Amino acid sequence: MIYWAFIFLIIAIIAGVLGLTGIAGVATQIAWILFVVGLILAVIFFITGRRPRL
Repeated sequence: MIYWAFIFLIIAIIAGVLGLTGIAGVATQIAWILFVVGLILAVIFFITGRRPRL
């Protein structure tokens, strides 16, 4: 998920440089949402860890 956030961030930077502010804004928002969701999932997986099944 973090990978896709970086992809959308790169798309936003390229669109911003080219002057496509609408696309850059949307790509930035998508990147931010994916980053936050990926961070939350990483924290949840870190806290729960891998437990052996009983």
